[in-house]
Amino acid sequence: MDTVTQEKRSEIMSRIRSRDTKPELLVRRRIFAAGWRFRVCDKRYPGHPDVVVPGAHTLIEVRGCFWHRHGCSKCSTPKSNIEFWQAKWERNLARDRRHEAEWRKLGWNVIVVWECALAAVRREETLTDVCRALDLWKSEGPLPRKRPHRLVLPRRS
Repeated sequence: MDTVTQEKRSEIMSRIRSRDTKPELLVRRRIFAAGWRFRVCDKRYPGHPDVVVPGAHTLIEVRGCFWHRHGCSKCSTPKSNIEFWQAKWERNLARDRRHEAEWRKLGWNVIVVWECALAAVRREETLTDVCRALDLWKSEGPLPRKRPHRLVLPRRS
């Protein structure tokens, strides 16, 4: 059972942003400071990826652990309306897989940065890894390559 009224829950949920989130802004600030120029939520690409870095032919997705079911400690499960949440998460995961497959089919490199990878204890390492990947992929020259690259942060141990 929910601990707040339906009106209060609606107000809380209405404040959840789909773009310009704190984790997304951290990534954008760092890559901009590293000299990369990018577009945000570019509607020319399937799913409107969070960050498009044309100079490295790379799309960056910054995913919230709760909304995209990362499986880390930030990935809690509500105690009420469980059927709704299960269906929501299944749709989110299917959409993520579909968009990523479309991007890679179009030849884009993909970086997925999970929210937990931007916690204070890991932030510097994660952002450095993103910038290194962009630098590496830029130096590989123009496409086509046999397969686009994929980087997921944090890496699973």
